[in-house]
Amino acid sequence: MNYDVKDPGLATAGGLRIEYAEQQMPVLRGLRERFAKEQPLKGMKLGACLHVTTETANLMRALKAGGAEVALCASNPLSTQDDAAAWLAVELGIPVFAIKGEDNETYYKHIDAVIATGPRVSMDDGCDLVFRIHAKYREMLPQMIGGSEETTTGVIRLRAMERQGALGYPVIAVNDADTKHLFDNRYGTGQSTIDGIIRATNLLMAGRKFVVCGYGWCGRGVAMRARGMGAVVAVCEVDPLRALEAAMDGYLVMPIMEAAKWGEVFVTLTGDIHVLRKEHFEVMKDGAVVANSGHFDVEIDIPALRAMAKCERRVRPMADEFALGDGRRIYLLGEGRLVNLAAAEGHPASVMDMSFANQALCAAYLAKHGKGLEKRVHDVPKEIDQEVARLKLESMGIRIDSLTEEQQTYLADYQAGT
Repeated sequence: MNYDVKDPGLATAGGLRIEYAEQQMPVLRGLRERFAKEQPLKGMKLGACLHVTTETANLMRALKAGGAEVALCASNPLSTQDDAAAWLAVELGIPVFAIKGEDNETYYKHIDAVIATGPRVSMDDGCDLVFRIHAKYREMLPQMIGGSEETTTGVIRLRAMERQGALGYPVIAVNDADTKHLFDNRYGTGQSTIDGIIRATNLLMAGRKFVVCGYGWCGRGVAMRARGMGAVVAVCEVDPLRALEAAMDGYLVMPIMEAAKWGEVFVTLTGDIHVLRKEHFEVMKDGAVVANSGHFDVEIDIPALRAMAKCERRVRPMADEFALGDGRRIYLLGEGRLVNLAAAEGHPASVMDMSFANQALCAAYLAKHGKGLEKRVHDVPKEIDQEVARLKLESMGIRIDSLTEEQQTYLADYQAGT
């Protein structure tokens, strides 16, 4: 079979971890059973560019159970779990092209390998697959039914393509579903980013001066978890509303230059370029730790840090020390890539359960309605968002109320007043 993984012999170990993750993904497991009966994806060729993890493996199982022909590559060179990739290739029998630590040339070669399978639906995390199709394989655009996008950075890129009239087929912004960004981004990124930092450094968080750059849903989650472990948290923002919210949530709010002098641990989660750069490195304390939890490795200006260093060495598996000319040391985690996946295991399975349930249901929605959608970025249909929330509550043994007929009538009657 056509695949490229680090070691097919890792499949058995991967299978055990995938089975373990499945226990925490009851919504997706239920959808897989439903898909197996209903076959909503029968005959669909689907190309996926996602973080290749045990959670993603369970999504692939659901898609294949629903009748899809799936091919998968990594959406980040450092996010692949090699045992999960091996199991998907050897045991599930899908074309997988992903190796942790692959260089950029291999990364794009793997995306090209997925495109070569002839997908008609794309499933992306960061928009690299969509962009590659538009940039290098434009002859494929007329046959594309649609796509879905998992993360904030990818949605930003897609909306830019839409504004410029460059988007050649409809894409659903899965990231913007309430059951995705309100939970995955906040609770998943919050916990897994702190997990990655601790695994990479073994630092004590209590009493640490911790700087969060960006107060979107991911930044909110990291700030919340850092404070929960006893860190003193400062937030840097460019949006006045988010900055105001951070202040009222009880965090210090300051310009990034002030934070650079004050902080001890820095995390970027903005989706923008060069958030931490030379002028900030110049004033950071000796021993400062910098990490990124945004999708691409551009938020920290690594070339500038490297140019400033007289010596660079790896002191821990995912921690690189940059010794500066004045004797200060700055530690970069995970090569500036997603620290939660580079240095840890990514989001817990129970939160990815909702995110990937959205992906699976959106794939089924595209199979049924994709040909009639405009070539733009679409919201996840409200009924899908609601269904995922309902199924998750049900799996947690939580029941909620329903409106009475009287309450429904009252809400629909504009004449009701004092």
